Amino acid sequence: MYIGGGTPSVLPLYVFSNLLGTLRECGHGGPFEEFTVEVNPEDIVEKGAAYVEGLLRLGVNRVSMGVQSFDDGILRWMNRRHDSATAVKAYRILESAGVGNISVDLIFGLSQLSDDQWNKTLDKSLGMSSKGCLPHHISSYQLSVEPGSALASLVGKGEWEEASEELCARQYAILCDRLHDAGYHHYEISNFAQPGFEAKHNSAYWRHVPYVGLGPGAHSYSGAVRQWNKDNLGQYLQAGKTCDLSIIQEHEKLDKEQLLLEHIMLGLRTSAGLPEEYLRANCSAGSVETALSCGHLVHQPDGSLRIPESHFFISDNIIASLV
Repeated sequence: MYIGGGTPSVLPLYVFSNLLGTLRECGHGGPFEEFTVEVNPEDIVEKGAAYVEGLLRLGVNRVSMGVQSFDDGILRWMNRRHDSATAVKAYRILESAGVGNISVDLIFGLSQLSDDQWNKTLDKSLGMSSKGCLPHHISSYQLSVEPGSALASLVGKGEWEEASEELCARQYAILCDRLHDAGYHHYEISNFAQPGFEAKHNSAYWRHVPYVGLGPGAHSYSGAVRQWNKDNLGQYLQAGKTCDLSIIQEHEKLDKEQLLLEHIMLGLRTSAGLPEEYLRANCSAGSVETALSCGHLVHQPDGSLRIPESHFFISDNIIASLV
């Protein structure tokens, strides 16, 4: 179970309880092997340990916190409501309340983010604990400019410049080196875990495991059909009242070629990679051999091929060359 996207930590505990009660009535109320809730630091500081303990009583056993940066200037630029001190305080509330699996999100690849600032953010991320423990999981993403976003508007007006490819590659390399030295398993391009704390929900996506998404804008996947709800709360609530979800749902049926492409693309994002025979059978003629010869793919002891960490940053180009 994963409750996230948006800001679920603004919700009172009874909303989580009602949600779980409804799922339980349908035979899907848990207990869950992994039950993650996304939180914002300011919500945890405002609501305190009692709120976190309430989440744990409901079965939550993993918390993902959107820190993004430990530079207060960058946090203000991102319009985040918390500062770096609040992020540290929130983390310590989570661990003191008994959360045994905490993940933090970080962002790199901003034109105004220097390597020194990035290293300091990593220093603080690894040193947040009052108990001398490392975060169990770290997700780190390069800032992307989405069409139609406020950031895209700033770029279009010449009021902000995207980071260079060179800066992004360098900061990604810093990330990989620092977390490797700290003992993390780099199990997917953007995700690092202490051994045994790899996220089960994300790992399911990369293995093409079917999932159900509930709520406006949520996506589901059945194994052959991808379905998504319109991002309109009013329409979603009306559909619930009439029990006619078709008015808010859209879908696409994936053909064999699309499924194959997604399987390769998702599998090669991970440290596990994909079986060599599978890639040779389904990639362009000669492309696997070419990728092996230039080090874009490497053999693993179990017979799989993977993109080495040193080439993760250019994985999109490598995957495109294979398919």
